[in-house]
Amino acid sequence: MDKNTSKALRRSRRRIGIRKRIMGTSERPRLSVYKSLNHIYAQVIDDLRGVTLIAASSAEKELNLKATGNASAAAKVGELLAQRAKGKGVAKVVFDRSGFKFHGRIKALADAARTGGLDF
Repeated sequence: MDKNTSKALRRSRRRIGIRKRIMGTSERPRLSVYKSLNHIYAQVIDDLRGVTLIAASSAEKELNLKATGNASAAAKVGELLAQRAKGKGVAKVVFDRSGFKFHGRIKALADAARTGGLDF
């Protein structure tokens, strides 16, 4: 097994372990984060109804980002997500890092969302 396959397998196992413990409800939906090499995506999900309430990503044109795969872009996505959540009346969420380590882009997005008014 090559290095990238084993890294993906470890992340997948971490993700499953996290999802066993975390579930989004109507009162406290789940903030799920995914990062690819070039972009970062975040969405607020109500798992009981199976509905995505709010979504934001670095691929959106309205953010006007020059570079989309860095921590500053992730922070902008976090701010946008928090702003949209306020508009929908969502104040508290459960953070789901999807098996990614909590540093770098994931941490930047989480800190910006907290600064924007989300509680988790």
